[in-house]
Amino acid sequence: MTGAQMVSACSIAGSDSGGGAGIQADVKTFTALEVFGLTVITAVTAQNTREVRGTWMLPPEAVRTQIETVADEFAIGAWKTGMLGNAANVRAVAEALPDGTTLVIDPVMVSTSGHRLLDEDAVADLVGLLIPRAGVVTPNLPEAEVLAGMRVKTPDDMAEAGRRILDLGAGAVVVKGGHLTGDAAIDVLVDRDGTAEVSGRRYPYSVHGSGCCFSAALAAYLARGMDARGAFAAAREFIDTAIERAVGGPGTLRIVNPGGTNVRWR
Repeated sequence: MTGAQMVSACSIAGSDSGGGAGIQADVKTFTALEVFGLTVITAVTAQNTREVRGTWMLPPEAVRTQIETVADEFAIGAWKTGMLGNAANVRAVAEALPDGTTLVIDPVMVSTSGHRLLDEDAVADLVGLLIPRAGVVTPNLPEAEVLAGMRVKTPDDMAEAGRRILDLGAGAVVVKGGHLTGDAAIDVLVDRDGTAEVSGRRYPYSVHGSGCCFSAALAAYLARGMDARGAFAAAREFIDTAIERAVGGPGTLRIVNPGGTNVRWR
């Protein structure tokens, strides 16, 4: 099978030496969903499930050339960005991405352990150059607060933040509610047709890399031809199962086939 015949997706993100997030988690997710995974490395990190000990950014020329090289051979059904790190690499991605691509943006800003993964001066470039080209943007609550310019404490706040980010030019926004309190884990999708809310069980532990896996699953389903709402529901099923079956203690996801979830459209 040639590159042109494969269902392919490409992750543009940092390398996680612990294998639980970043490029490594994205490729595992693509493989589980029977999508051929391509990669563009933006940074090398020294990390495990508990902490990031070091970060080394690749130069923008390396990022740009990786994108151009894979795009020259493969028919890429969807692209996903994760850790971009700095303004130079945000601009390199914006310049090198082919026009008309299906793009999922996971606006990775700070690691779970508190390590900064996107320079503050790069946010304006992310907003101005990449979000208007995104099919779906997938911020967690702290990221949604930065992008929307508001506090996010409730599902209604999540929907309003999603609408504000949608106004930046994205096709759809999924605000992830993992940081909310309560028994249910709620995510909210906002698109031009309204909002969709997904609720499921909240597990009594945290896992490393769940945001990466969710956005990679979303990209994989888009690459396979689903629309944004269908991909959102399917990706949520996928990540719920991965969290439920977390291994090595609660720190590491098991990347498996999707399970079930409770989807409510409105």
